[in-house]
Amino acid sequence: MTIASDTRHETGARGFWLGMAAYLVPTFPIAFVWHLVLFEPQYQALHIYRADPVIPLGLASMIIQAAVFSWVFPRVFAGGRSSILKDGLLYGLGAGLLSWSFTTLAVAAKQPMASISDYVLLETAFTILQFVVVGPLIAFAHRN
Repeated sequence: MTIASDTRHETGARGFWLGMAAYLVPTFPIAFVWHLVLFEPQYQALHIYRADPVIPLGLASMIIQAAVFSWVFPRVFAGGRSSILKDGLLYGLGAGLLSWSFTTLAVAAKQPMASISDYVLLETAFTILQFVVVGPLIAFAHRN
């Protein structure tokens, strides 16, 4: 019994760290390119973001998100997993919806901006892309 629980703990720790990487490695470049390269003019036109974003704060936020999303996955999809892709997309849907609620809806509700609809459209598309990518990667990281 001790050996089995030690093995499960090692697998859980390994999955946790791999899950964090599965979130961070694609999210940082996707977010950077999306917000600061591809759609930078549209975000500037919204008059919502600072001219000089503080990248370390954004990265710190992503590290916290990575830890939480990786920790939650095995608790939501415990036991018999049907498929990595299916579980990952389902997880991405749930995690993405939660993320969207505080990164898109709450920001749109509180921040002055030139166009709420443009902001919601941009951030919704970003969130969908992000979680279609990271959901399956987190599921893959936590596979047995």
